[in-house]
Amino acid sequence: MNTLRKELGKISSARWGMGGYQDAMIGLSLDFSMKGSGVGEFYGSWTTKRDKYTKWSEENRLIEIGKAGMKVAELLELIGGTDVNDLVGTPVEITFDGNRLHSWRVLKEVL
Repeated sequence: MNTLRKELGKISSARWGMGGYQDAMIGLSLDFSMKGSGVGEFYGSWTTKRDKYTKWSEENRLIEIGKAGMKVAELLELIGGTDVNDLVGTPVEITFDGNRLHSWRVLKEVL
């Protein structure tokens, strides 16, 4: 049974800095607002250094931070912006799988 559903919304907040799990990560935090609700997405990696319990490599961490930076560049190019704050108010289509965020996209056809 297909449980995917789409909702229209907008980017209500965009930040580069501490965020993610318990605000212990560095990267891009996006919040989306829809009719009466909201959801968030994070792109980035840990700020802490590796230790003997760490399950990721320093190379993986740098790759994920690089991907987050490239996501910022991609989004800013798409909307014609120069700063993450320019993303606020951007119209989006958000796809949910049940109550879980599945994906989202900028509604470039209405920009």
